Amino acid sequence: MTEEKKIVNEDTLENRCPACRASIKYNPKLKKFKCEYCGSEFTLEEMKQHSDNASTDDKNKPKKEQKVKDDYNSYITYRCESCGAEIIADEQTAATFCVYCGNTAILKSKLSGNFTPDKIIPFKKEKEEAIKAFKGLSKGRPLMPKDFNSEKNIEKIKGVYIPFWLYDINISGDVNMTGNIVTQWTSGDTHYTKTDKYNIVRGGTMDYHNIPVDGSSRFDNDIMNSIEPFAFAELEDYNHAYLSGFYAEKYDEEGDKVYEEVKKRALNSSKDRLYSDATRYTSKVITGDNLTATETKKQYAMLPVWMVNVKYKDKMHIFAMNGQTGEFIGNIPLDGKRTLIYTILIFSISFAVIMIGSYLMFIMGG
Repeated sequence: MTEEKKIVNEDTLENRCPACRASIKYNPKLKKFKCEYCGSEFTLEEMKQHSDNASTDDKNKPKKEQKVKDDYNSYITYRCESCGAEIIADEQTAATFCVYCGNTAILKSKLSGNFTPDKIIPFKKEKEEAIKAFKGLSKGRPLMPKDFNSEKNIEKIKGVYIPFWLYDINISGDVNMTGNIVTQWTSGDTHYTKTDKYNIVRGGTMDYHNIPVDGSSRFDNDIMNSIEPFAFAELEDYNHAYLSGFYAEKYDEEGDKVYEEVKKRALNSSKDRLYSDATRYTSKVITGDNLTATETKKQYAMLPVWMVNVKYKDKMHIFAMNGQTGEFIGNIPLDGKRTLIYTILIFSISFAVIMIGSYLMFIMGG
């Protein structure tokens, strides 16, 4: 199928050290921007005073696009601010690295207009912590492939800001249930059971804040859900400067499209809460509900994730770690050869134990 390729000759945004003008990156441990060349450290407010690039003002509009049709996916080319090399990125990439000089390339046009995030949670966990968690996957997993967390795979671990939609939702209404209260007693030699049936109604109003849903189709929702929750009290106003030193994606799933998933989560949580509120019954079951969901607020946010994809036997296995809390999940494969050897070993040991036990019983019986 023929797809449209876009070629845009556009400069990238790069944050520079106010002291020496070298490329500067955000340091999660210090919660500051630290220059690797002169060692200077700056807060976000200090960066704003010295550089327009730390401003959220949209000053880099995309230049005229040249559209070409071919058999490849759409991509856009940019010019590296440091060395002038061409950087190629696809439609969803918002921040990447120059393959020649290694400096961060923030593609500001991907984060403007409707794609400008409202909020961001800056990275708190450093790459060394993600590497430690990744290496720890081998503990207690004797069947994991020997080279799964090898150095070549560790080098692929990267920090990515994932686009999320955050919803505030109000749920109001009631839930209908039928419940039983079972009473048992014994009189003389007779045991009695009494079952009283009730119609139950529980209702109320509940407000949910910052329900997150992944806004990128390229990231598995189950993986993203597994590394939640994020501490949303630490949300900051979005600033391009926080992307320095990391990759970033822009959303490709509109908020209205994913809203149904968010609404479903809020409704299910409300049903569970009202269900658990009916405590005096031996058993109960929901028969219906009259709950309505109302969206009260929607925000577009960038949330931090350390991740690596490892290909094993033609299948991608994902490791992801919450860049704020350190919660992680690993989709770990099994080594077929190791599994076979382990199974044979366990069977052999079990068989030997059974045979020795049988022999001892025979001797003792004799």
